[in-house]
Amino acid sequence: MVSDSVCTVTDAGKGQPSRQSLRGLDSVNVLMADVRDGVGPYLSVFLAGTRHWQPGPIGVAMAASSIAAAIFQIPAGLLVDGTRWKRALIAGSGLFVGLGCLLIVLSHGFWPVLAAQAMLGAASAIIPPAIAAVSLGLVGRRLLPARISRNESFNHAGSFAAAGLAGVFGQYVGTDWIFYLVCAFAVASAIAVVLIRPAEIDNEIARGGEDPQHADRPVSFRDLLRRPHVGVFIGAVVLFHFGNAAMLPFAGQVLAKTHPGQDTMALSACIICAQLVMVGVAWAVGRAMRAGIGRKPIFLVALVILPIRGVLFSFTSNPVGVVAIQLLDGIAAGIFGVISVIIAADLTRGTGRFNLMQGLVALAVGVGGTLSNVIGGYVVQGFGYSVGFLGLAAVATCALLFFLLLMPETRQDDIPNPDLQPTEA
Repeated sequence: MVSDSVCTVTDAGKGQPSRQSLRGLDSVNVLMADVRDGVGPYLSVFLAGTRHWQPGPIGVAMAASSIAAAIFQIPAGLLVDGTRWKRALIAGSGLFVGLGCLLIVLSHGFWPVLAAQAMLGAASAIIPPAIAAVSLGLVGRRLLPARISRNESFNHAGSFAAAGLAGVFGQYVGTDWIFYLVCAFAVASAIAVVLIRPAEIDNEIARGGEDPQHADRPVSFRDLLRRPHVGVFIGAVVLFHFGNAAMLPFAGQVLAKTHPGQDTMALSACIICAQLVMVGVAWAVGRAMRAGIGRKPIFLVALVILPIRGVLFSFTSNPVGVVAIQLLDGIAAGIFGVISVIIAADLTRGTGRFNLMQGLVALAVGVGGTLSNVIGGYVVQGFGYSVGFLGLAAVATCALLFFLLLMPETRQDDIPNPDLQPTEA
């Protein structure tokens, strides 16, 4: 595992963060893993099994969080770019997620749950860019790849632990306690944020500026969109998630039809095993970038995996086979979680719009996921699951060709230098 004991020189004018701040950031990434996504798929289980809601209202409640998150992505990026209170944003957003979970579990009406879900979606839009901004502001641009790799490793480890705890709580204590578990993580993450020393966060660097001694006004939203290759990258992200998002839900539906009673266990195994793979992949991506491998070839590995996964899903409905194939998603998603942040930092260098760019990326993820589920769903309904999987594989192939032909390498002058690298733990 890569350590964060950093060198004496990072970016120009950037001081060395303390071990306390770096350990605090580690803790935030572990604890926020369960908070930033809220209760996720457990909400539908809770509303159907405990509240006895019908599928229609459950679908609306599930969609409320996604819609709110999409609406707030760009405002969240602007907010993180514009404020010096980034630690407070992380802590406050986490606590809002906890409050929303309490509202869901303590209320019985449709509108309170809908409001709580909107609250969760809005808060979840702020957490990822705020954590990335604090990371950049602490360690500087040169050490950002190693730091983001470490963040993702801790985040996936936290997701793995949270999934295990949620399964135990839901099975032996009650589904209600999954919501209380998220609340506990939210409070703990707010406490962990205090460990990060605000004086060590360079706010100009944290928003993608070059030199805190010569800080200029950030570029406008329109100018950001006009920057070279920003549109290409956003398009590639949409296509990536268009080809990816619906694969696991479709696999779950196939299992429910062909192996009733084993579907829930198999899906849990898919999630847990994929998270374990993501931990190792996030670490490996950081090592690869430190070794001088560019961003483009690393992302191409993820893009190559997607169509292979879609084709393999079209040939099997065996639970063991589905879990094995889903391990490929651990590789692709683990790569995307790290490399998307680094490419966003590369493309916004000197603009002061690093976090706005992250909001655009997150919005692209949501658009791609929506297209995948809606269009893929109608394809499956009309032509069957095999055709649906192959259709997603075709979109994934388009994503691969689009990125390969139109996107250049974005790594600039952060060529690995042994004197500027973290040491090994």
